[in-house]
Amino acid sequence: MGSEAVPQESRTTSEQSDQFKCLACFKQYKKKEHLIEHMRVSYHSVHQPKCGVCHKQCKSLESLREHLTGNLPKKNCSKIFSVQGCNYCLKIFENADSLCEHKEICQLPVPVKVETIRIPSTESHIDFSDSANRDYTIRGLEAMAIDCQKVGGGSDGSLDLCARILWRIGSLIHQISLRIFFRYEVTGITEAHLRDAMPLKEVREKVLEVLQNGESIGRLRLDGGKGRLLVGHDLRHDLDCLRMYYPDHLLRDTAKYHPLMKTNLVSFSLKSLTKKYLGYDIQSGMHDPYEDCVSVMRLYKRMRSADHSEAGIGTAIVNHHTQSFGSGFDSMKLRELENMTPDELYKLSKPNYRCWCLDSRQS
Repeated sequence: MGSEAVPQESRTTSEQSDQFKCLACFKQYKKKEHLIEHMRVSYHSVHQPKCGVCHKQCKSLESLREHLTGNLPKKNCSKIFSVQGCNYCLKIFENADSLCEHKEICQLPVPVKVETIRIPSTESHIDFSDSANRDYTIRGLEAMAIDCQKVGGGSDGSLDLCARILWRIGSLIHQISLRIFFRYEVTGITEAHLRDAMPLKEVREKVLEVLQNGESIGRLRLDGGKGRLLVGHDLRHDLDCLRMYYPDHLLRDTAKYHPLMKTNLVSFSLKSLTKKYLGYDIQSGMHDPYEDCVSVMRLYKRMRSADHSEAGIGTAIVNHHTQSFGSGFDSMKLRELENMTPDELYKLSKPNYRCWCLDSRQS
């Protein structure tokens, strides 16, 4: 009357299935070398978005959203998420009351525009330090968000020229001598905005003064020093328009951050990211650089505040600016890897991007 015995062949197959299962995404492999190759290219780590129900790790938040609410969601996870999950941060809560209380904080209102400061001449001087620190200091490294508006130059208006640059404390405008297509329907910029405007070189110097925070460019390139992080969406485009260089390890770009990208590593627009993860609309008609600037900082702060497991993070904190990201398997021989358990393989795996949660741990 006891339980039916499992045939030896079936039991061996079952054991192999468990033995060659990825502990992060739960994929199963018939051969150990296939699991090793999967771990080598998947870059699993505690920093990846994780399902609050089954604890599956996903490459991006969009992949996690598909897992929970997509066309072919995980049935049990989808059922629980529909009742206890937040559509913005994708976290699971114990009950409806906790979820309702959380949503009041998680869904943010549209930024209320404040008065900006227009700097009309090269003789103007503003002390940026106090305002920048007050608005953008978060626990850990300091950060400053930026947004540039471009007008069209050249004979057909296809050349992007930076006409206005904005961060929290104001708007710096520089003059352009080329033929200009103002793109008013999108930018809201007119000829009056560029009259008596500040030259691009001086704008660049003022921006760098705030960002460098008293550090030399050499120290910034080495380890960042006291330099501030520069936050934005598609920052390379903004920096090219400003003709400005800033070290890559001090850039925080919401268009290039892996958890905020599509599974195939294509960028979402800032408009789409704001709607998905902050809960309000921007860029409806004429673009407001203030809205864009605040929204990109809000996205950064949300990603930065992610509560990841402390396991395996310590080394990354020490060498935050200079560490290399990528596979930890390259220095190991195949025979050594084959003798490792799935748990040991997971611990060996490293992310291929710098998680922004580390910024809050770096002083």
